[in-house]
Amino acid sequence: MDKLFARFANATARVTGSPPAFILCVLLVVTWAVTGPIFKFSQSWQLVINTGTTIITFLMVFLIQNTQNRDGEAVQTKLDELILTSDAENQFIGIEKLTEKELAAMHARCAEHAKVAQDRLDKVSAEREARTKSRASPRTKRSPVKRPPARNAPARRVKTS
Repeated sequence: MDKLFARFANATARVTGSPPAFILCVLLVVTWAVTGPIFKFSQSWQLVINTGTTIITFLMVFLIQNTQNRDGEAVQTKLDELILTSDAENQFIGIEKLTEKELAAMHARCAEHAKVAQDRLDKVSAEREARTKSRASPRTKRSPVKRPPARNAPARRVKTS
């Protein structure tokens, strides 16, 4: 029964969330509005749209909630698997079941860890930038020293054309 309902809920969510379903609903409402003068805007005419939308909304709430519950559970299961197979702290598994106060405490701890990590990153970046600047700073060039020709050195020949 659960599998059948899950398949039905998924199919319904997929179909009702599609553009053709939206267009169909808009056409239905427009058709209802256009028929108002024909039915002299009677209470029966108003009752049709009110009853129809109420029933559809009531049923869709349960279908959408079921789909969201399963999607949320699937995402949590995938995250738990990633936590288990990584170097992350295993205490994060199942935190979706904690109270608001417990979640806030974990969030504060994570925020503190993130600040420490960002401070380290900023420090390393500043050091790297300082090293890059010190290497790139222009060094003063010395003018070449003119030395007298070495003794016993052959004279340079200048080519003449």
